[in-house]
Amino acid sequence: MALDELKSAVPDYAKDLKLNLGSVIGNSDLPQQQLWGTVLACAIASRSPRVLRELEPEAKANLSPEAFTAAKSAAAIMAMNNVFYRTRHLLSDPEYGTMRAGLRMNVIGNPGVDKVDFELWSLAVSAINGCGMCLDSHEQVLRKAGVDRETIQEAVKIAAVLQAVGATLDAEEVLA
Repeated sequence: MALDELKSAVPDYAKDLKLNLGSVIGNSDLPQQQLWGTVLACAIASRSPRVLRELEPEAKANLSPEAFTAAKSAAAIMAMNNVFYRTRHLLSDPEYGTMRAGLRMNVIGNPGVDKVDFELWSLAVSAINGCGMCLDSHEQVLRKAGVDRETIQEAVKIAAVLQAVGATLDAEEVLA
C-alpha cells in the first residue's frame, strides 16, 4: 500500500506527521469519494512529487474516472483562484474587489461529480494555498448544503498533514 510506503519515508523527528498521516487517511470517516478526492487534490496542491507519486495510484483505484478528473480539476482551478482572490483580498485598494475577474472557472459550475464533493476538495486546496476568501466561500457553500463542521475539518486536516509531509520529505531529499 502506497500510504504505508509514504509513512515509512517520514523521518523519526516527524513521527507526529507519520501518525497523523495514518489517522487522517487510514481512519477517516469521509466517504471514499470525498476522502480520495481530497487526498488527490491536496497531494497535487502540496507540490511534492513524492507525495503525489505515492498517493495518486491509490486515489485512482478508489475514485471513478470522473471523480479522479474532478479532483485534479479542483486542484488546478484553485491554484489559479487562490492566487487571484488572495491577492485581491490582500491589496489595500478596495477597487480591485469591484472589478470583473475575467477568468474562466466553468469547472466550478459543472465539475462532473457531486457539487458538495468538488466544493470540499476546493476548500482543502484553498487551505493549502492560504486563501481566506476562498476558504470562506467554499465553507459557506458546504454549510448551506448541509455539510457539518466535522466533515469540513476532516478535509482541512488531510490538507494540513499532506502539506506537512510533502514539505518534510522534500526537505529531506534536498538535505540527503
